Amino acid sequence: MRSSRESDLTPVPPNTLFYSIVVPAHNEEKNIEPTLRALAAELRKNGIPFELVVVNDNSRDRTEEVVDALRADIPEIYLVSNPLRNGLGRAVRCGLAHVKGDVIAIVMADCSDDPRDVVACYRKIEEGYDCVFGSRFIRGSVVTHYPPVKRVVNRIVNHMIRLLFMTRLNDLTNAFKVYRRHVIESIQPLRAAHFNITIEMSLSALIRKYRIAQIPINWTGRTWGSSNLRLRQMGRRYLCTLLKIWFERLLILDDILDETAVNNGVQGEKEQTK
Repeated sequence: MRSSRESDLTPVPPNTLFYSIVVPAHNEEKNIEPTLRALAAELRKNGIPFELVVVNDNSRDRTEEVVDALRADIPEIYLVSNPLRNGLGRAVRCGLAHVKGDVIAIVMADCSDDPRDVVACYRKIEEGYDCVFGSRFIRGSVVTHYPPVKRVVNRIVNHMIRLLFMTRLNDLTNAFKVYRRHVIESIQPLRAAHFNITIEMSLSALIRKYRIAQIPINWTGRTWGSSNLRLRQMGRRYLCTLLKIWFERLLILDDILDETAVNNGVQGEKEQTK
């Protein structure tokens, strides 16, 4: 699925954009090593310059020790710690504060996201898109080990979001997404502390009318450990974030687009001086 603004796309030369992969990790001692090794191997194979910004989200297991030991084999790892209480949103925000890249991806630490899709999104960004959203629910996607109840809730929530925001994007709650740096800068400040960060980022980019591509992805539910997503606890947080951005779109979109235009202009000047 492509943006309606394809004529505005300006491709960039291959492998010239520095790629920052933010990997929030909370109690992922068994998953974090295969996740990071697979990411590093795939990115190196494709010649993409990158860093792996791993955020230790107050882990109580050996996650931090495992990551620290991996730096001998993967010097591209940059390990930081979330100074606040644990929460996916806080960890992602912490990681975003430390990235150096032109392109930024959010990748989970539980082996659920396919490194080949991380590369595919980067290639799509090179075509000139501002954002690339992975979808588990379009033709070509492959989904395994998705708990049935969570899958049903996911489809209901995403259908509601599509109606509210009049978009064809159909997996906006998925964490795996890729953004140009100027998009991340324009949607600040981010406030979500938990899994609601997923829609805060995606919907904030959407209402700013950035050029967004959607691609099919391979997604695998975790086989070790337990998910930190609790549907009952997250419901009120998702609703708050959803309503906040919907009212921004309804009432102050003109102000948001004005500031976005200024931010994009400044970013363009920076890129021209590189």
